Amino acid sequence: MRLKTVLICSIFLLSNLIFSQTSPGNNSPFISSSFDSFKAGEWLKFRIHYGIFNASFATIDLKEGLINDKKVFKSTAIGRTTGIARIFFKVDDIYESYFDKTIVKPLKSKRNVYEGGYTKNVEIEYDYNNKIAIVNDIKYDTIKKITIKENVQDIISTFYFLRNHFDVNKLKINDFIRITMFFDADNYNFKMKFLGYEDVKTKFGIVNCYKFRPYIESGRIFRDSESLSLWVSNDKNKIPIKIEADLRIGSIEADLEGFKGLKFPFKIKINE
Repeated sequence: MRLKTVLICSIFLLSNLIFSQTSPGNNSPFISSSFDSFKAGEWLKFRIHYGIFNASFATIDLKEGLINDKKVFKSTAIGRTTGIARIFFKVDDIYESYFDKTIVKPLKSKRNVYEGGYTKNVEIEYDYNNKIAIVNDIKYDTIKKITIKENVQDIISTFYFLRNHFDVNKLKINDFIRITMFFDADNYNFKMKFLGYEDVKTKFGIVNCYKFRPYIESGRIFRDSESLSLWVSNDKNKIPIKIEADLRIGSIEADLEGFKGLKFPFKIKINE
């Protein structure tokens, strides 16, 4: 388990370690056919910090791309350590996801990472007709075909899928959202609980948010299975505002640091 990977991917909703150990199921009563939360040109930046120390920055952007001469969305997520943290633990992670412009459904995924000497370079293509993912491990020059579950998402596409195909108006406190995620060469069941609404202080002002509790595997990194909290803006953009993770030693946070190209105005509450 690599904490850096967890945090970067958490921002992009929500990491290779956020694997549900509950009953399978990727259908949620909250999924809708809406498609209006983002547009090409969107760019988000997050600051990840441990106490007063900056650990890294992460960005995610959305552009138009091509897959087999078809126009699609292409999202690129980049995470890297900075400052003193980079001296002790250098991280350069790049994740890419290509998905259909009509419905968020991954067509191709890429992961090229360097984390303190650990490297991974994988490309995945999704064949929905045959219900398989073709996993090309470039580092080891191997290709595997893995059976995928229905409505599967990759790490990056999950970020956009939840924003667009998910009717927040039907959410009730303690409701669960469930999704199947495909990461590297496995299917994982992911769930998170809706906890309600909460105002969050940011560098931009007070932002009213949906608060969620993603369920994670406890172990040598996280204090317990409920150690992660996620706040998402309560507006039409539905972007992550803040993430907190309680570790076995201390805690770590990720905060929205910058944004541009949002489809809708960023809603900020004015303090009276």
